[in-house]
Amino acid sequence: MTVATAVPRQQNRAAAAFEYEFGGPIGATLTTLALPLVVLVLAHWSDVGRVDFAFLSASLGDTTNSHDPKPFWQIIRQNSVLCPRCNDSDSVSLLLRCALGVVAWFLFQVLLERFLPCELVQGSPVKGDAKNRLTYRINGHLAFWVTLLLVHAAWPVWDANAALYQFTTAPLATLYEYYTELAFVTILLSAMASTGLYLDSFRGQHKILADGGDSGNVLYDFFIGRELNPRIGTFDWKEFCELRPGLIGWVLLNIACAKQQYSVLGYVTGSMILVNVFHGIYVWDALYQERAILTTMDITTDGFGFMLLFGDLAWVPFTYSLQARYLVKHDPNLSAVSLAGIIALHILGYLIFRGANGQKDAFRRNPTDPALSHLTFLQTKRGTKLLTSGWWGMARKINYTGDWIMGLTWCMVCGFNSVVPYFYAVYFFILLVHRSIRDDHMCSVKYGDDWETYKSIVPYRFVPGVV
Repeated sequence: MTVATAVPRQQNRAAAAFEYEFGGPIGATLTTLALPLVVLVLAHWSDVGRVDFAFLSASLGDTTNSHDPKPFWQIIRQNSVLCPRCNDSDSVSLLLRCALGVVAWFLFQVLLERFLPCELVQGSPVKGDAKNRLTYRINGHLAFWVTLLLVHAAWPVWDANAALYQFTTAPLATLYEYYTELAFVTILLSAMASTGLYLDSFRGQHKILADGGDSGNVLYDFFIGRELNPRIGTFDWKEFCELRPGLIGWVLLNIACAKQQYSVLGYVTGSMILVNVFHGIYVWDALYQERAILTTMDITTDGFGFMLLFGDLAWVPFTYSLQARYLVKHDPNLSAVSLAGIIALHILGYLIFRGANGQKDAFRRNPTDPALSHLTFLQTKRGTKLLTSGWWGMARKINYTGDWIMGLTWCMVCGFNSVVPYFYAVYFFILLVHRSIRDDHMCSVKYGDDWETYKSIVPYRFVPGVV
């Protein structure tokens, strides 16, 4: 392991201008402040079923009240959307209980990661050093099923009459009742954890820092993440958070919404069933293919700061469950024909997504596999092989296309009465385009002329023959 001291890093920054992303320190700061508000506002919009700024205008009105001027922090505190339950008499007690619940959920997933049977898998070379590979415990798929078993049939409840514990279904409807409060405390806990990880990155001289998160600017490095792979012993913060608490929590929030809809209507609608099935398959697939994440940009390149930690723990569960929350009160009652068409489109997206990713992962693990002998590739000067046929001969990011199609179907089950459920499709499109641009730039730097040759062979980015 190469030990890089602070002095050479400062010299490197002085020798060459640091290449900022996300709009530099200003963009990173604004994003850090804005995204938590987006989570809370979306929770409100999905509840009322429309784009609604009444809560904001009410707050702004308070600031202009010359007869009763209030400080800004008090206006936010009294806003039920931006600071849920903060103005209630028992707000501290309630939010503390929610925070303890979130922490308990996180620790429960840590216990599953630590003690369930696992496969030990080596990751990619750390910053290109073939002698330095981290080992990961791969058991997310098992943690997923154990969690579902617990909440559906093994939730312990004390029976005072029998003086023993009975096992039943967990009261998941509580997650719907306190949805916004849970989102609020998760955001705060994510910010606290990000701060802790940032400060810890300065301890000791053996920290391996992310190239993109070592700018020297506090706000920017806090957002991107300074340390590449923060660990406590063998526990890897980044890989764990990327898949476990947020993704499995997303599934539980969806189930909570379905239970709430059933309690109101007496049945679960077709749209709600499809959202739960679609999202459940998506999470199951991610955890089943857990080892595939070890070669992604998130793991190999990006530091673990607020961007990823907040995204994994707060953004994913509380914005990706937006459709299920919307459907509780605003189900469009789609026809069987409409639902069948959405199912067909979702299957198409999944086949593209899984086929492309599966082919790439198989080729990376064993490019000499006879089953892959029909595939052609470009041999780069670095020794890496870039696929130029099969799924990857169609478009350089064909897997993104399949991923987005699936995301679009999640929105379509909500009908077309509101634009709110379609936030995900718009956001995810922007995310994938931005990520493809980042990846294209990194590959251009990494492969040089070979990347230009590859792009001439595979000219399309997302859709063959189109773009």
